[in-house]
Amino acid sequence: MLQENFSRRRFLKKSMGTAAGMVAFPYIVASSALGKDGNVAASNRIVMGSIGVGGQGTGNMQAFLGHQDVQVVAVCDVVEQRRQKARDIVDRRYGDKGCAAYNDFRDVLARKDIDAVVITTQDHWHAVIAVAAARAGKDMYCEKPLGVAVAEGKAIRDAVRRYGRIFQTGTQQRSEQKFRFACELAINGYVGKIHTVKVGAPGPEYKRTYLKSPDEEPVPPGLDYNMYIGPAPMKPYNGGRLAWPDWYLIWDYSAGFIVNWGVHHLDIANWGCPAVAGEPFELEFKGSYRNDGLTDNINNWQGEFNYASGLRMTYSDTGNPNKIGCTFEGDKGWVYIDRAGIWAEPKSLLQTKIKPNETRLYESANHHGDFLQCVRTRRDPVSPVEAGHKASYLGLIAEIAVRLKRKLKWDPAKEQFINDDEANRMLAQPMRAPWHL
Repeated sequence: MLQENFSRRRFLKKSMGTAAGMVAFPYIVASSALGKDGNVAASNRIVMGSIGVGGQGTGNMQAFLGHQDVQVVAVCDVVEQRRQKARDIVDRRYGDKGCAAYNDFRDVLARKDIDAVVITTQDHWHAVIAVAAARAGKDMYCEKPLGVAVAEGKAIRDAVRRYGRIFQTGTQQRSEQKFRFACELAINGYVGKIHTVKVGAPGPEYKRTYLKSPDEEPVPPGLDYNMYIGPAPMKPYNGGRLAWPDWYLIWDYSAGFIVNWGVHHLDIANWGCPAVAGEPFELEFKGSYRNDGLTDNINNWQGEFNYASGLRMTYSDTGNPNKIGCTFEGDKGWVYIDRAGIWAEPKSLLQTKIKPNETRLYESANHHGDFLQCVRTRRDPVSPVEAGHKASYLGLIAEIAVRLKRKLKWDPAKEQFINDDEANRMLAQPMRAPWHL
């Protein structure tokens, strides 16, 4: 393992272990494993496994495959076709048959040779897998949000810190220069004293494939449906429960776009104006819920967070009323950022050169590469676990406010609602046995 600085011989021996379902490395060692032809020797590579290899998961896996200092040795998915396809991608990359394919993430975590794992499952699995990975001594690149309840994000954060692991949240906007620049303009006072932050995220209609009826269907061959459901309530199988983006809209697997997509711009809001998650606030939201086939979580929302300092943050689905992205408004101007670009008033703000003695935010030009560098240096990456947790819970507690239809008060130090037992009970979700944190 990288942390143990083991030899190439030990690396190969460990990689040919006897864990169930493994495919051993070939006895003929490729020149790339020896560090020839411009490659990194096997003993110096970060050994990785990829858990969840659907569309986004395969994309993450391929991003890591593009780095010479990585060796992907395992893929895992409850859908046989997915994991076989992912395994074939890895084997073609390395020109061998060395990648193992697993159905159960625990088989990946049990491998002593694996340094880090990529977690790209449905949201309801993030906490169980991440906490187990931390206990197993694995570093993690984990997709957002950090679960479907605030308690799950807290469990991930606490486990990461307790076991000294490196954790990169998949909020990749932090690795784009224009987002960092917008946040540096905000945090250094170029728009003046910030009085309003506006966040908009796409509602669930932004892209729809199909909505199936809730009728029970036969479980298809090659799917471990019990493992797919995992800690969520067991429901009769229906293809819509696995289809993207339908599962985003089903409460059992996701708290909805108010969290799952909104986490990106809520994270930018917190990066450029840390008070939004650092100071106590009141929040009040309204919205509606879906009742369309299998889909039943939040459909639209709008509301705001209000702080004793006079700061307020508004948050809505697209056009309700906020446009997608994040806007920092101060008494001297504003800056607006989304994935399409950056705008400001006065426009001259966009020509600003941040001075060396001003607050400079963590600079990353590649989210996956930054994670790998931090695995080696043991420093926190650009999207550390605390940032992922805060961005996740800002959306999660807004969703709770929608459901309760009343004003709530939040204590960020205790990470709970103030004098509200009913709301605090909603910070955790029960898990189906035997799964637990």
